[in-house]
Amino acid sequence: MSTAGQALADALDSALPQTQCTRCGYPDCSRYASAIALDGAPLNQCPPGGQEGVTRLAQLAGRPVLPLNPLNGTEGIRQLAVIDEAWCIGCTLCVDACPVDAIVGAPKLMHTVIEAHCTGCELCIPVCPVDCIALHPASGPRTGWAAWSATQAQAARQRYAAHRERGQRKAEEEAQRLEALARARSRHNPAR
Repeated sequence: MSTAGQALADALDSALPQTQCTRCGYPDCSRYASAIALDGAPLNQCPPGGQEGVTRLAQLAGRPVLPLNPLNGTEGIRQLAVIDEAWCIGCTLCVDACPVDAIVGAPKLMHTVIEAHCTGCELCIPVCPVDCIALHPASGPRTGWAAWSATQAQAARQRYAAHRERGQRKAEEEAQRLEALARARSRHNPAR
């Protein structure tokens, strides 16, 4: 990636709300920003950023402002995930799905959402096997960037980076564990 391309991708990433919701069609805000900067991806695919977000991206990319693409969703108020404690079975699927670690809990114990960390990404909703997660309004009538601040976006970006780093570390540790197990088995059961 060229220096100018990386600089544009970084600027676009900073203009995104960092909800990490994947509604844009990319796995996270950073990869969406890179796709806009390097591949010419449409810049109107971020419902959480709303029309103001599209305008911000267009200005940075030097491209025309387009209406928010309804195929990616519509601009709306920011939502907060709330877990019904009476129904939660402690499966941890929502914990794993949350890209910013806003859900805490342990296996077979009730989970809860840390309100200040929830980006309203909605990724916890489809994984819940007992439908105990609901969305509640969190921004009053405010939508898009009016419902979310640059400070909240930066905090969400940092939590997402920590979440990804931890996931990569766990995957590496699991690969090392499986490799060690395979070596141990081959020592005990040499090929004939």
